[in-house]
Amino acid sequence: MEMKTQNLRSLFWHRFKKNKLAVSGGIIVFSLFIIAVFAPFIAPHDPNAINVQHILEPPNLNHPFGTDDLGRDVFSRVIYGSRISLTVGFVAVGIATIIGIFLGAVSGYYSGLMDSVIMRFVDIMLSVPTFFLILAVIAFLEPSILNIMIVIGLTSWMGVARLVRAEFLSLREREFVLAARGLGASDMRIIFRHILPNAMSPVLVSSVLGIAGAVLVESALSFLGIGVQPPTPSWGNILTIGKDNIEIAWWLSVFPGLAILVTVLGYNLLGEGIRDAIDPRLKI
Repeated sequence: MEMKTQNLRSLFWHRFKKNKLAVSGGIIVFSLFIIAVFAPFIAPHDPNAINVQHILEPPNLNHPFGTDDLGRDVFSRVIYGSRISLTVGFVAVGIATIIGIFLGAVSGYYSGLMDSVIMRFVDIMLSVPTFFLILAVIAFLEPSILNIMIVIGLTSWMGVARLVRAEFLSLREREFVLAARGLGASDMRIIFRHILPNAMSPVLVSSVLGIAGAVLVESALSFLGIGVQPPTPSWGNILTIGKDNIEIAWWLSVFPGLAILVTVLGYNLLGEGIRDAIDPRLKI
């Protein structure tokens, strides 16, 4: 078993490394992680330091991304904004993945009435536009990073649930599951010990792609003024300032927009690369 696992890992890395786009996505994601972790050492200025003598300065040697309407360094704010966006992405997707795995596993393993009830609930959730549902919930809550992460997580688990359910329906009648059941293993042990580890591949891909979606949602909410609140730097609220000064300060829109673009592109490339490396039907 250990030898087989090592062979699968070697095959995965071999296929992944041959995919140049996937490797590029991995480099982008890793770079963003390093930037977010070491933001205090990379940012040349305090992101919240106001300097009225340098209001709306274009990009220069001292301020590579220019300054905003309060004289704050946009480069430093974009660097610190990566922390907010990636934190929201990871935590929100973590919440969605946990909920989706649990409901999908229960639905796929027990089938019958339990499956019908859970899947009809999933269908109802999918019929509601997710972004407008998030807007409606946030409208009744105080805008904060914690609330945003929770709301995004609670409204984006449906895809994971359906993926896990499909995998469980395929795996629950396999020989190793029947053997575990014949040995008297409990349902929870069979679900979490025997079936779930074999159903995690599509969940991993979905989670990586989901981080990109969560970053976009957080940026959109912050842009609309109901997400991360100033003075905390977020790519979305930097774009809001850019919208208000679009005719005289192009850099306030271009640089945070590029940060969002590169982040979403990186996670999408990484997710697609992992999917291609896992899927034995694809030849790379």
